[in-house]
Amino acid sequence: MELTDAFLGLECLECGSIHDGPDVQACPDCGGSLDPTYDYDAINVSRETFASRPFDTQWRYEELLPFSRSSAVTMNEGATALVPCPSLADELGVESVYLKDEGRNPTGSTTDRGQSLAVTAGAGRDANDVALASTGNGGQSAAAYAGRAGLESHTYVPSRSSFSNKAMINVHGGDMNVVGGRYDDAVGAFEEACGEHDDWHSLQAFDNPYRHEGAKTTLYELVEQLEWSVPDVVCYPTGLGLGLAGAYKAATELRELGLVDELPGLYAAQPAGCAPIVEASENDRETHEPVETPDTICGELEIADPPASSRVLEALAATDGGGVTVDDTDILEAGVQVAAHEGLEMAPSPATAAAGVWQLAENGAFDGDETVVIVNTTAGNKEGDVLRSHLMSQGI
Repeated sequence: MELTDAFLGLECLECGSIHDGPDVQACPDCGGSLDPTYDYDAINVSRETFASRPFDTQWRYEELLPFSRSSAVTMNEGATALVPCPSLADELGVESVYLKDEGRNPTGSTTDRGQSLAVTAGAGRDANDVALASTGNGGQSAAAYAGRAGLESHTYVPSRSSFSNKAMINVHGGDMNVVGGRYDDAVGAFEEACGEHDDWHSLQAFDNPYRHEGAKTTLYELVEQLEWSVPDVVCYPTGLGLGLAGAYKAATELRELGLVDELPGLYAAQPAGCAPIVEASENDRETHEPVETPDTICGELEIADPPASSRVLEALAATDGGGVTVDDTDILEAGVQVAAHEGLEMAPSPATAAAGVWQLAENGAFDGDETVVIVNTTAGNKEGDVLRSHLMSQGI
């Protein structure tokens, strides 16, 4: 595994210590969470640098990632389309709306970006097994990238995970463990198994410092696709908050490097039945309170106790963004309307971001000259049956 020149190591977000080993997963000094850090003065890139490269994978931003492109476990993830949505812009009363279509990644979700880096780190430390708990997409992605790297994968998913995700974990050769209950129960089973297998390399979100590092490339791309114009609003469907944590880091890096002057307003959209991050944001708290009884059709977002909410809430506050909650019915309707009028397919969970933008418009959040980006984190065909059931319930 070849490291990039500017990568300094992993910085502890609790005590500030920096650790050279790229395979460390928790601070050896205090047990705190780690984050890749760089010598930005040593990074010599410009807008022209990226314009001269093919828009092919997230690894075109190699200087801003820990590992070299040549040593990456990759399936050409990233380089997804940013699609203009003029009908949505008219309906919302804003200048322009774009949909960043992350469902075009290799396994159909944005999690491929982070898993590419996380599995690269695992392969680089000569791990034989990788493991995680997942609501579904992360498990499918982990199995795919582990298979490509010649590693065994172990995924713990709640029983309500979509059939498509569970099927593909097995198809990619992964060891799938279906756990009764919800995501927190899957996390418990994963932690118990890791206690019995201390040689497993964890791919768990935020425990592994590279999952959110891969997620940041989404924002790099969409800003470059907008010809280095920073959008006013970037709205993410939010469960764990990996995408928002990555987007905030990306935005601050682009500003640090002089590629942009401003930060986009980052927004978290969550279903009303499970909205711990939005509830904390609305009450100006630095961390969340767990949801006792989560209840939403959006299984990918049903995270009652997100482990790194403080980082996500910092991202919202520091960018003058915020949060928005929407009912399941509005989420399903948003997914249907985007497909019907823009031709773009959204699964229910990412449709939360579309519904969230509609809600922001209804709340008077827009003046009319905004550029809004909706991040579509998952391919619509993963849960097309859910949207079809919604239409059938309306007699359509």
